[in-house]
Amino acid sequence: MTWSPYYTGDGVPRDVELAPPPPWRTFPRRAMAKEFQPPAGLVESVNAALHLRRPLLLTGPAGSGKSTVIEQVASELKLGGVLRWHITSRSTLTDALYRYDALGRIHAQRLGQSGGVDNIAPFMQLGPLGTALLPSDQPNALLIDEVDKSDLDLPSDLLDVLERGEFEIPELARYQEDVVSVRQWGGDEHHDIERGRVRCTQFPFIVMTSNGERDFPAAFLRRCIRYTMQPPTVSLLRQMIMAHLQIDIEDGGPVQDLVEEFVARVDGGDSLAIDQLLNAVHVMSGTTVPGDGRRQYVVELLMRELSRA
Repeated sequence: MTWSPYYTGDGVPRDVELAPPPPWRTFPRRAMAKEFQPPAGLVESVNAALHLRRPLLLTGPAGSGKSTVIEQVASELKLGGVLRWHITSRSTLTDALYRYDALGRIHAQRLGQSGGVDNIAPFMQLGPLGTALLPSDQPNALLIDEVDKSDLDLPSDLLDVLERGEFEIPELARYQEDVVSVRQWGGDEHHDIERGRVRCTQFPFIVMTSNGERDFPAAFLRRCIRYTMQPPTVSLLRQMIMAHLQIDIEDGGPVQDLVEEFVARVDGGDSLAIDQLLNAVHVMSGTTVPGDGRRQYVVELLMRELSRA
């Protein structure tokens, strides 16, 4: 990468050609399965979750690689694409299982768009969790991201579904047709659902991530394999940078200095994400880097502590 001041602030229009982006900012996004370096104990935790068919609860600060774990597992085990459920304070279990557009169905009937036939299928879609629980030869992979941002009741609401591996869609259970083809989450594929009942044949591989911002009920924790992401070490970060950027890191060089500064700040209590370090290394390891007068400012800009404005 070459550091080029595309924007100069003089207001003069000019033609510019942007340098290639860093690998983790190319689109469409590609999985970082090969670049991720699992910390000590994570491999054993993943295998325990796979053997016991239990969700894996990963706890750690933002940017510690929690959500990348499932991409690597899904890639290595050929589980297919990762289904994603991003949690907010408004997330509900029902939305994760299925979505039903009742108003859209009523509106279509009133406008005569249904051709006199009451067809519920176009107004029904499985959610990410509902799709993960579909019958399959291999486990589906599901990421439940930032579960600690949920409503207080959501972890408890999940217990029954995660324990039984099945759920019912009441609207289809009451529907006049026994079999309805319902669109799956994240694509145009459909699955025939009989009498409103979805039962998994292979329990999905589920990774739930938490930033450690709240406590969970004991009954919920008992059903999970739990792992806390370890603080990054200089050795682990060096391996990660070389995997991402395909560069050699010289002992005592500027990249090594950035890595050591990052580890020291994290050990000292600063909230920093690994992708901040990758950003700084990407900028500072190019053929042309910011001049001496701007170098320190750019590094501070990219490595600002996350808990401050």
